[in-house]
Amino acid sequence: MKVGIVGTFGAAGEVVDLAVAAEEHGWDGFFTWDAVDLRMEDAVWDPWSILAAAAVRTRRITLGALVFALPRRRPWVVARQAVTVDHLSGGRLVIPAGLGVPTDHGFVGVSGELVGTRERAELLDDHLAILDRAFSGEVFAYAGTHHTVTDLQIRPRPVQRPRVPLWVVGAFPSERSMGRAVRYDGVVPQLRGDRAMDHLGPDEVAEVAAWVAEHRPADAGPFDIVLQGRLPDDAAEARDHLAALAEAGATWFIDSRWEGPEATIEAVSARIRAGAPAR
Repeated sequence: MKVGIVGTFGAAGEVVDLAVAAEEHGWDGFFTWDAVDLRMEDAVWDPWSILAAAAVRTRRITLGALVFALPRRRPWVVARQAVTVDHLSGGRLVIPAGLGVPTDHGFVGVSGELVGTRERAELLDDHLAILDRAFSGEVFAYAGTHHTVTDLQIRPRPVQRPRVPLWVVGAFPSERSMGRAVRYDGVVPQLRGDRAMDHLGPDEVAEVAAWVAEHRPADAGPFDIVLQGRLPDDAAEARDHLAALAEAGATWFIDSRWEGPEATIEAVSARIRAGAPAR
């Protein structure tokens, strides 16, 4: 079980400093976020710029964003950004990817209407397929629902093989959503419906792991089950919590504190400097 943390608050340089501190204090991963909403009180930085800066100031820690809202980006642009950060970091980038929050103003179209769930899902499918092909380093073509690519080649290839890992948000137990995730390198599982914001316990994680084992070919390579939530502050409780989740099949837990008094640069910095929980 690996343990990461989300650093989302403060000035741009302070966020990069959090990544450095996370590495120094034993965390396995550092994650920024991907949002577009200028009405927020907290600063919203471009995640690729933050990750590029963090890549050159760290040596060991895994880097990513929780999560990239790929449907509102251009896949060939993301491919180039990802390859750059992958090389700057020496192969430490992961790409957690999802539909994005429906109210994110980055999804406002020309008509002023927000892009619906179905269209965002179609865009995500296109995006993942294009990234997969782009990371091969070969010339490729692709005809999807919303994106068409002809004779595109992204060079150099990523450091990581066969691609920069793609962790896809999966609404469990949706066959379509989970089926999308198991085609790639990991799942960030969420429960469906009214329980979408609930954190998964060991029983739910075991169900997800069993679903993945049943639907993903045994020879398809490593696959991560990535959880996010708030770890207990007590070290023993945190250790027991992580052990139970790991036994159920989780491979990553990302400590994320989005709201309340802990959602400040000072609180996140203190949590990072307290050190990653033993596991």
